[in-house]
Amino acid sequence: MNSVLEARRLVISGQVQGVSFRAAMVTEARRHGARGWVRNLTGGQVEAVIGGSGETVALMIAWARRGPPAALVTQVLVEEAQPEALTDYEHFIQIASL
Repeated sequence: MNSVLEARRLVISGQVQGVSFRAAMVTEARRHGARGWVRNLTGGQVEAVIGGSGETVALMIAWARRGPPAALVTQVLVEEAQPEALTDYEHFIQIASL
């Protein structure tokens, strides 16, 4: 199991629910070997916590700013997150919505 070197919390706004954003993010994150989770928020946003190497985290932030083809991302807030919070995640998964 690879260790998580960096972690970030993302809150993605725009037309990001009902457009397969979470499923596409899981696919992209697994392609890059990221760990963590993604979920819908009640306010119409998507929240994700992404961990991995600095390069992996940067690639996922860049992807979140674009999203899948049907999405229209208007804003991505990025905050530091504790890598230790992701030690129980071997992969990147979709979790229950808030």
